[in-house]
Amino acid sequence: MNQALALQIMNDTIYEIMVLLVPLLGVGMIIGLIISIIQATTSIQEQTLTFVPKMIAILLLLVFLGPFFLNSLIDFTNRLMNMIANAKM
Repeated sequence: MNQALALQIMNDTIYEIMVLLVPLLGVGMIIGLIISIIQATTSIQEQTLTFVPKMIAILLLLVFLGPFFLNSLIDFTNRLMNMIANAKM
């Protein structure tokens, strides 16, 4: 395995992580912002109030996007195995 192949694998891995995590983190951030606005307007200062809606929203997103995530990971694994198998030692 040469340096270019290792860098390509790292680049593809970071890209795949971003593709899979950005929707989950985005939903969590948006739900947290909405709950924070509601807390500020109603003067509710409960710190644990944001966790349950975030968990529910992220779990629902995982249910709906689970097949996409799984197919994306399978394609990435196949590409990775092909790149390693075709590498010149």
